Amino acid sequence: MRAAIREEVELIQPLDGLEQETKLDVLAWIDSGAELCRLEKPATPPKHLIAYFAVVDGEHILLVDHINAELWLPTGGHVDPGEHPRDTALREAQEELSLAGEFLKEGPVFVTITETVGKTAGHTDVSLWYVLRGDRSINLEFDETEFCDANWFHKDNVPLDRTDRHMSRFLKKLYTD
Repeated sequence: MRAAIREEVELIQPLDGLEQETKLDVLAWIDSGAELCRLEKPATPPKHLIAYFAVVDGEHILLVDHINAELWLPTGGHVDPGEHPRDTALREAQEELSLAGEFLKEGPVFVTITETVGKTAGHTDVSLWYVLRGDRSINLEFDETEFCDANWFHKDNVPLDRTDRHMSRFLKKLYTD
């Protein structure tokens, strides 16, 4: 599975110098032989792989008000040992949103390394960002044990002061492709 995860990262065309540096750091981490997946909550090992997925409908993106992170974030989750990150995105879409996920773009479109904040601060998330097809007209269901709320935001109205610090770069990349 390590080789498949490496291939996912290699698919990413960096937006800027920061993403290029991040991509190289992630590839070196994968090649180091370190454990890539979280084995025990909340942070064993302290650096582990996440599959974010942005649900998108035209110029709108679905974000969830995450209870632990205390931020508006794309949905996603930890990659389980032996699981491909694309499968994680689809599994989490079903678990968190009751959504049968459909990829808008093959492979991840963005990669980040982030020190966590909020109630589970103290570990590092290596996040592969995928994009799934959304539909703002359907009734939205979300996991109330993980999220306070879920909302569609126009790309120009995302609450950047209360979201992932890389969100503005992700939106730029998503909407300039």
